[in-house]
Amino acid sequence: MSQCMLTAGCLFQAVWNHQAQLPPDWGVKDYDVFYFDTELSWEAENEVITSAKHLFHDLGVNVDIKNQARVHLWYHQRFGRDCPQLQSTRDGIDRYLIAGTCIGLEVETGDVYASFGLDDVGQGLLRINPGNAHPDLFDQKAKSYQARWPWLRILGTDFSSEATNTSP
Repeated sequence: MSQCMLTAGCLFQAVWNHQAQLPPDWGVKDYDVFYFDTELSWEAENEVITSAKHLFHDLGVNVDIKNQARVHLWYHQRFGRDCPQLQSTRDGIDRYLIAGTCIGLEVETGDVYASFGLDDVGQGLLRINPGNAHPDLFDQKAKSYQARWPWLRILGTDFSSEATNTSP
């Protein structure tokens, strides 16, 4: 698969779990795998999904595979907002709501991709992604993370550096 990357919660949540002395997979809902294929048919993507289910069936985890070239075709129906046509797997990762969670691991090379670096994840900082700034969605996502890892600090939605802990 072209531009194949493991991404999302399975990566940054493992860091937070380590810091909280929890098992690495605690709270991890699924393992997101992004790839990029200019073949935009659902049938082509479904073939990849089916193959992956067979490949990963013995792991006992949910692997969620998405062709980033197709996201713009279904995003609005699922989330109620438009998404531009992505040009790469990295474009998909760069659309996460929280800047520090824009992380991917290249499957082929093992290289880490982190468009905003890794400091925020390591320091437990949640700041809005200026490239996909939706304060209402950011706030909802950040508070859901903070409910599970109370020591996380939510920064202002203006990408400022002033940290606040908004837990009750």
